[in-house]
Amino acid sequence: MKQEHLVLETPVILKDATPLIEIKDLHKSFGKNSSVLKGVNLTLNKGKDLVVLGKSGSGKSITIKCIVGLVQADKGEIKVFGQEILDLQTEELNKIRVRIGFLFQNSALYDSMTVEQNLAFTLTRHVKNLTDEEIEKEIIDVLESVGLAEAIHKMPSELSGGMRKRIALARTLILKPEIILYDEPTTGLDTITSREISELILEIKKKNNTTSIIITHDMACAKLTADNIAILKDGVIHVEGSYEELENSKDEWVRSFFI
Repeated sequence: MKQEHLVLETPVILKDATPLIEIKDLHKSFGKNSSVLKGVNLTLNKGKDLVVLGKSGSGKSITIKCIVGLVQADKGEIKVFGQEILDLQTEELNKIRVRIGFLFQNSALYDSMTVEQNLAFTLTRHVKNLTDEEIEKEIIDVLESVGLAEAIHKMPSELSGGMRKRIALARTLILKPEIILYDEPTTGLDTITSREISELILEIKKKNNTTSIIITHDMACAKLTADNIAILKDGVIHVEGSYEELENSKDEWVRSFFI
């Protein structure tokens, strides 16, 4: 089956050494006395999963929302696929967005639509000239990839929290993104379901060679998924390293995340 992604007609081809995401001196404030990001610097290379930690209100979710333009940065540089997104007009930005999957903390499913309709809406909005049979196949394939093919006709209200996360992830995957931004993927889930979602993140990376930023408070998720961990403090990246390096840091504040 051939899909025509209108917004992907002329994707930017990067050299192997070019980071997929590069953030420099990122600032964001909400009002005169509410500065959240005060100079964030981050680099993410292809095929890597970066976990971002930080206390509540430290700006973790704001950072990834700036990457896709859901929040407008005040100052700095954000390059995605080698393009400076802060200078892009809406049409150009949308060409970047469709290559990035965003898993919202609350799953953000349309409550009035079935699982099938939620997925079909996303697919047909971005891919044209698909037959009904092709749409159905794409939906079944992506539901099988998250282990929920049997939920195709259910309403979101009929799903458990873990199932909603999986369906939201299926909706993200149906456009075959190169980058996935996860905003608290295991929040509100029990320990077993949280581990299943974390393992699913790893499966997706292995199968699709995706590159991800994972915002989380869940240290079990961080340990399982992270190639590297960055910790936000006072509006900047305080430290970055592997799970083991940060767990054994001499900085007591850093070690407090791992207790």
